[in-house]
Amino acid sequence: MATMTYLQAISDGMREEMRRDERVFVMGEDIGAFGGAFKVTDGFLDEFGADRVMDTPLAESAIIGTACGAAYVGLRPICEMQFADFISCGFDQLVNVAGKMHYRQGLPTNITVRLPSGGGFSGGPFHSSNPEAWFMHAPGLKVVAPSTAEDAKGLLIAAVRDPNPVVFMEHKHLYRRVKGEVPAGTYETPLTARIAREGSDLTVIAYGAMVHTALEATADLDGASVEVLDLRSLVPLDEEAILASVRRTSKVLIVDEANQMCAAGAQVAAVIAEHAFEHLDGPVRRVATPDVPIAFSPPLEQALLPGVDRIKEAARELLDY
Repeated sequence: MATMTYLQAISDGMREEMRRDERVFVMGEDIGAFGGAFKVTDGFLDEFGADRVMDTPLAESAIIGTACGAAYVGLRPICEMQFADFISCGFDQLVNVAGKMHYRQGLPTNITVRLPSGGGFSGGPFHSSNPEAWFMHAPGLKVVAPSTAEDAKGLLIAAVRDPNPVVFMEHKHLYRRVKGEVPAGTYETPLTARIAREGSDLTVIAYGAMVHTALEATADLDGASVEVLDLRSLVPLDEEAILASVRRTSKVLIVDEANQMCAAGAQVAAVIAEHAFEHLDGPVRRVATPDVPIAFSPPLEQALLPGVDRIKEAARELLDY
C-alpha cells in the first residue's frame, strides 16, 4: 500500500470516484485552476475538465443550492467550503433543503459537503471552527470526521456513494501532519467507531484531530491501560461501540475540540449516562474548547484548544477517583 498524507488520501478518494463514476463532479471556490486553498484538488482541472471541476463565486448558499439541484437530476456533486466556518452562509440550503427533501418529497440528495475544520494554525475566529454539532442537530444529514489517512479516503468514498447528504469534517491540522498506508483503488470505510488503542483502565473518546492528541497524552500515563475510541462518524453515532468500551473500563473521558456547549461530546456523555450509568466507577469527564471564538495569538489558541496537558490532568483525576 502507498503511504499518503491525510490531504493526499482525500484527494485520492475524490479522484477514484470521479474516474469510476462520471456523475461525480466537484465545485467550490478556487478549486479549479488554483487547485483549492489547501491544494486538495490540485491537477483535477487538467484531468477532468472544467465541466466536472467547477470554480464558483464566493457564494456558499449558491454552491450548496446548485449541488442540490444537480443531485435531483441524478448527479453526485462534491462541494468544498474553503473553510468550515463559511458554511454558515449556506446553512439554509444545507439544513432546510438538502436535509429535508427526502422526508418531504422522497428525493435523495446525494451531495457531499467538505468542511476543512479546526484550529491549531493561528487562523483566528473566522477560520478555525468545528461546527459539526450544528449538523448533528439537523435531521437528514450524516456527519463524519476521519482521523487517519486511510479513513479519510474510505469515508470520503462512502459519503459520495451515500444517497443522503453527508457533511465531511476534514481537520486542517491533519492535512500534512498525519500519514499512513492507504489501500489503492476504491473502498468504503463504515460509518462506525474504531478502537485506536485497546485498554482496560480508562476509555478516552475522541474524533478527528483529537484522536491523535488523546493517543499522545495517554501513551505513557503512569502505567495505566487507556483505551482510545475514534468515533469516525458522529451521525450515525456508534452507540454500541461507545457503551461496549465504557463497560470494559468503567471510566470515560471525552475529548472534543468543538465548543463545549451542546457539542458532539455532550451527546456521547448523555448516551453513557442513560445506558451505562451502572457500569461507571467515576463521573463522565469532558475536555473541550471554551465557548469563545478561537484567538489568532498562538499561545492563546493553544490555551483554548484541548491539549496533551489538559487531557493528562483529566485522565489522572479519573484514574485516581
